[in-house]
Amino acid sequence: MAFPHFTTRQLDAYVAVAQLRSFGAAAERLALTTSAVSQLIAELEEVVGFRLFDRSTRRVALSAAGRDFLEPAQAVLRQMALASRAAEDLRSHASGLVRVAAPLAIAATILPAAIEAFARERPKVVVHIQDTTVERLCDAVVNTEVDFGIGPDRAVGNAVVRTTLFASPWVLWCAPSHALARQDPVRWPQLRDHPLVAAGRDHESGVAQMHHDLPDDERITPMEIVEHVTTALGLTACGLKATLGPAYVNGLAQSLGLVMRRIVEPEIQRAVCLYRPARRTASPAAQTFAEFLAQWLGQWSASQPWHGPVCPGLGVSAGAAPR
Repeated sequence: MAFPHFTTRQLDAYVAVAQLRSFGAAAERLALTTSAVSQLIAELEEVVGFRLFDRSTRRVALSAAGRDFLEPAQAVLRQMALASRAAEDLRSHASGLVRVAAPLAIAATILPAAIEAFARERPKVVVHIQDTTVERLCDAVVNTEVDFGIGPDRAVGNAVVRTTLFASPWVLWCAPSHALARQDPVRWPQLRDHPLVAAGRDHESGVAQMHHDLPDDERITPMEIVEHVTTALGLTACGLKATLGPAYVNGLAQSLGLVMRRIVEPEIQRAVCLYRPARRTASPAAQTFAEFLAQWLGQWSASQPWHGPVCPGLGVSAGAAPR
């Protein structure tokens, strides 16, 4: 489709003359000379192919075609003004749409609070959460389904850049009536005497790896492995089992009435990371939210009850197997 080659300057001059019925007054409004306004009108008339004004020595009036053309010209200028404001908003990171992928425990409890805080600073930016599994997190980033992802530390390929946001310890979640609720902290050997339930992927990536070099009778082996951490927490709430998981699920766990007990010697940390596409430039809005989120999560994690060591002398180790 071919578009006429008129400019916004020509349309501005035309609308100003039409509203003020004077080339001189239009020139004053536009900070131009009268001859410059006349030139712009002449150029526009040549492009559209008809006269816009009937001129005389005493008055300026719109021609019949000029009256019909006025509303479309004003509509174009309104849309150009909207586009200009939108571009300015994007340049200043003030508006846009940001899509973030996260597993349920983060999507349901941590991200909404961060988005609420962000909205107070950038009310024009809309942040959409795509809740997904940990396994699909990087795929969602690579396939451009989302701008970035937030989730537990996991291996990535060359298409994804991973940045650690915060770390939280592996802990024991149990009902207040559970025998281990009276222990704080808990040591790994104590867990062998109690039935445990674990979320499958969490168990495989964390607990099982810590015990791979131990004899079978010394390993911490859950009696039940479920797919999702929410299911493990729900089963734990009945008081017959306890569950192992990262401390950052405390929003869900505490809503079920569970209590947290640190597990030490060693205390195992789990990192939560930001996953971004390596070969795609983030939009200004996405970049702004990612920077805000990194700072906000740092402050949030520092305020959590599980932040920092349990007591002096307890180190943090991700590689040693508990005995």
